[in-house]
Amino acid sequence: MRRQPLDSLLADLDARYLTRRRTTVDGFVEQGNRLVTAKDGRTLVDFSSNDYLGLAHHPALASAMSECAARNGAGSAASHLITGHGVEHERLEEELAAFLGRERALLFSTGYMANLGVMTALADRGECILLDRLSHASIIDGALLSGARFKRYPHCDAGAVECELEENPGITVVATDGVFSMDGDVAPLQRLASAAAARKAWLVVDDAHGIGVLGDNGRGSLEHCGMSGDAVPVLVGTLGKALGSFGAFVAGSRDLIEYLIQKARPYIYTTALPQPVAAATREALAIAQRETWRRERVLALTARFRNAARERKIPLLESNTPIQPVRVGSSGAALAAQRCLFESGFRVVAIRAPTVPRGSERLRVTLSAAHPENQVDAVVESLQRVVGGGLRTTPAERRSS
Repeated sequence: MRRQPLDSLLADLDARYLTRRRTTVDGFVEQGNRLVTAKDGRTLVDFSSNDYLGLAHHPALASAMSECAARNGAGSAASHLITGHGVEHERLEEELAAFLGRERALLFSTGYMANLGVMTALADRGECILLDRLSHASIIDGALLSGARFKRYPHCDAGAVECELEENPGITVVATDGVFSMDGDVAPLQRLASAAAARKAWLVVDDAHGIGVLGDNGRGSLEHCGMSGDAVPVLVGTLGKALGSFGAFVAGSRDLIEYLIQKARPYIYTTALPQPVAAATREALAIAQRETWRRERVLALTARFRNAARERKIPLLESNTPIQPVRVGSSGAALAAQRCLFESGFRVVAIRAPTVPRGSERLRVTLSAAHPENQVDAVVESLQRVVGGGLRTTPAERRSS
């Protein structure tokens, strides 16, 4: 295909309501649930972040980070396998493994890199990977980079997975999100684990949005589903959501982690996460385990939001997690709704293709333990006005979204 002018490609995205634009944030107030936009100084209540436990702006995390930076510097300066692996990394890996009941954990710089590392290390050419149709982009990209063939099964359809494993002995990896980031629903992990174990396939669960939130002790989707760690040999999690910092990890057996150290290219060839970030995450993990009210509160606020939204006939997807998608039907309507909520003082982001399938565009509302009840009630009232309005956009309005 001949190279096309970039301006025409950008104009085509804009005409289809698919242009993405950044919002520059100048600061946060009130424990981080209000953000100040740099463009006009407006203060918005944030219902779009993944800070489920309200820890991202906790002063104890900032103190742990600054104290570690004073001791160890701001950066790691090398990969983990050169001189970048510090004592804070080591302690965090041990504490994550203990929290999740695993033999070992391995830090990665991002969740994207963790999934790339796992998928490319565990699958090879000539093999087959089976993915949920709505798996995160990083899982899909990891499957592509592995060189293996991959197939996608209907969303959360454990029966389809069982059939595929029965019919295709070449499947070596089954991968799924634990909590799906754009839908908020939980994978059928018990049946997936049984099916994968019966065929001796790896089961990889990316529980970025479950760990810290779900389960009696906040251990995530597996605990929520009443499962032990042995049922899911490869668990991926992130540190920048419920734990409020940055980075990611893989948890599993000693041999799995040792194998990833040897074979996961995104681990081997990347500068290590800064030690101050690891120190802040250790503090966040301790707070999350000690202050269990945070998890209880965000789930209570989720129930409050859903009950109020149902009473007002706001079209929600089925989710009992802090991720609450509101169906709007098209990219144009999603952008218009986002703009109207902004004008009402709320930051709620429109989610469009290709992040979600075309025709399933939505607003993604996320709850945090930092939200007071009156803010939850207020955003529901605004959603009732916005979603029921049959919104459309003009080109000028679209450019300003």
